[in-house]
Amino acid sequence: MPTKVLLVEDDPALSDAVREGLTDEHIDTVVVSNVKDGLEQIRTQRPDAVVLDLMLAGESGFDLLKTVRSQRDQTPILIISALGTTEHRVHGLMAGADDYLVKPFELKELHARIVANIRRNQQQEGPVLSFGPLRLELTTRRAFREGRELRLSPTEISLLELFIRHENQVLSRKMLYHQLWESNWESETNVIEVHINRLRSKVDRGFTKALIHTIRGRGYMLSENPPQGAKYADEQSSDGESSIAS
Repeated sequence: MPTKVLLVEDDPALSDAVREGLTDEHIDTVVVSNVKDGLEQIRTQRPDAVVLDLMLAGESGFDLLKTVRSQRDQTPILIISALGTTEHRVHGLMAGADDYLVKPFELKELHARIVANIRRNQQQEGPVLSFGPLRLELTTRRAFREGRELRLSPTEISLLELFIRHENQVLSRKMLYHQLWESNWESETNVIEVHINRLRSKVDRGFTKALIHTIRGRGYMLSENPPQGAKYADEQSSDGESSIAS
């Protein structure tokens, strides 16, 4: 999965240069120019790191930094700023930034610092699986959507892990059953439907977009763009089978 970086910068020339340089290093870079859009990107897209200018038009990058850290979000944040005194750097780091790079800077150094901060963060939290707004920490067995922790049971965590590892693929009831319980498959059992509905009530409820879908007659899928005819997993079809239409 490609590395994703969010750049919060209101200077178009600098934004273009940084985006081009990081793209050359195979890093997907999204650029926004204000705090509101930056917070929305962090909430919904879960970048691997944020590069943040402090002096934005009419607002301060510190507002984004403080909001993110107040939500206990530990996404690496690297400040880039023309404010380069020791006091400025100390203030930025004490406010929750992971690194501070003074303008002007070399793109190679920015890239190296981004990579180092992402690596350090991953070592601290252990391996992570992600899909769109979903994030699953494999070591702690904790799951998040848009930064909000989902209170999942061990079975629900295992089920979500299977979906993320097979994103945009149809998983049959039989396959899910064998993966989770490793016992003889009984086609008449509704245990999978029960767990799917419980998982979806926690993963999708309260959010505008459903991610867990049923492909009728085939199985289930984790997707942001399900195929035509997919249905939400908590609806019932006319034959009583758990089914869904989005």
